[in-house]
Amino acid sequence: MQKNIQLRVKPEEAANASILISILAKAIGQEQVAIHGYQILKQSIDARSRQQVWINLTVLAFINESPSGRFEEEIAFPTLPNNAKEVLIIGAGPAGLFAALECIQLGIRPIVLERGKDVRSRRRDLAKLNKEGIVNPESNYCFGEGGAGTYSDGKLYTRSNKRGSIDKILRLFYQFGADERILYEAHPHIGTNKLPHIITAMREQIELSGGKVLFEKKLVDLVIEHGVIKETITADGDRFLTNALILATGHSARDIFVLLKEKGILIEAKPFALGVRVEHPQSIIDSIQYHCALRGPNLPPASYSLVEQVSDRGVFSFCMCPGGIIAPAATAPGEIVVNGWSPSKRDNAFANSGMVVQIDLATAAEFLEKNQRNNPLINKSINLSDSLLLLDFQQYIENKTFESGGGGQVAPATRLVDFCTNKTSSNLPAASYLPGLQSANLEEVLPGFVHHTLQAGFKAFGKKMKGYYTNDAIVVGTESRTSSPVRIPRDAESYQHPQIKNLYPCGEGAGYAGGIVSAAMDGQKLANVIALQLG
Repeated sequence: MQKNIQLRVKPEEAANASILISILAKAIGQEQVAIHGYQILKQSIDARSRQQVWINLTVLAFINESPSGRFEEEIAFPTLPNNAKEVLIIGAGPAGLFAALECIQLGIRPIVLERGKDVRSRRRDLAKLNKEGIVNPESNYCFGEGGAGTYSDGKLYTRSNKRGSIDKILRLFYQFGADERILYEAHPHIGTNKLPHIITAMREQIELSGGKVLFEKKLVDLVIEHGVIKETITADGDRFLTNALILATGHSARDIFVLLKEKGILIEAKPFALGVRVEHPQSIIDSIQYHCALRGPNLPPASYSLVEQVSDRGVFSFCMCPGGIIAPAATAPGEIVVNGWSPSKRDNAFANSGMVVQIDLATAAEFLEKNQRNNPLINKSINLSDSLLLLDFQQYIENKTFESGGGGQVAPATRLVDFCTNKTSSNLPAASYLPGLQSANLEEVLPGFVHHTLQAGFKAFGKKMKGYYTNDAIVVGTESRTSSPVRIPRDAESYQHPQIKNLYPCGEGAGYAGGIVSAAMDGQKLANVIALQLG
């Protein structure tokens, strides 16, 4: 017999299988020997009590029967026939890879073109980025096999459950090598150290089934006739006949937005968020969230989620990484962009999070007009109808951050309280950012409205989390790649671009996703739509 049981246990009880079986037996009125095994179906942490942190569990107990596997069989991927119809996919990030996997299940051959390198080759470029501050525009934390997702935190939590099957996404990650915990934790997470192997396994399955994944194939042109893409051209001169094109290039492929605009293909400016990375010693966040002097071995490093309304602007935490590091995410020389990630164990000494402010079109235009003389990027009139206006704003801030840094990828930074009191820190605490930090007044880097909103937000967060507002924390500029500053429109039913019949904008770069899971679901959805349209 199998039975679902709801439990509320202490962390040390949840971590000990024999104790948990004893608790299960008591809950159902059976002897311990009757419990032959169990599976955790759901797990979450309840840290609201100041006296005790609890673990909430939903457990499937196997009573007087042998435990079965979590799944009867793996998700199957057929070998494609030689005459299978083909879909061209631009970008091997989460949207592109999951679109390719879904195509294979639907009997369609995916041809994936990725501008960057494979995982192994990409590592060498990342080492140069971290150690020497050298940015390879085609191989970095955003471009390459797996896209930005490969070297992200690997967070798999999303509220986008209406867009597709979250369970299928998680199951595929598990099938390709992720830990079983992602199937039941409330906020599942893979870890940057494990993602590369999982992404490689996905690519190998695509190739084994008869699909193709081609690296260092940068899209540079499209041959369009009568509103249909006939050929896709890459930087090395290769030309690909195109029946259907899934454009899943991510939020940092600025040259793609420029190409589309030059080809007369409709794109739109899209509001995004910009701010900083803030980093605390993990012990401070643990003590605040768990109400304890020292976190025990059976609790994960604590996280947080914060939001505050300051006048008419929202400021909020983004991509919070417990036990993580701050990483350089620039995609071109002369700019500094920071992001964050955590390894699977989240065992680094620091906790970091983006802290960002929403950027709208009118405010960005006003800012650029005031700074136009000092901005070599903006040699044109500022126009609210310009689809690249927010991209220009984003790039201006990233270039300005670079100018305030210490050369290479050395980023400008200040202590948290100093940031809020307009001071330049005389020294900086230990931090996780490998290229290095230079003390700077970030008031000179950030737009005034962003800086003032962040200041008020940090002070408000200090009241919500006692101990958060401290000079033991550091603020690093800038977090600017929260989402795409451009949207590529598509029809709500056919998912095609309104002008180009066989162009399917996809994922985060097109403005339809915000993270690994939502991007993956968007890729799967487009694959299914295309399958119906191709017959």
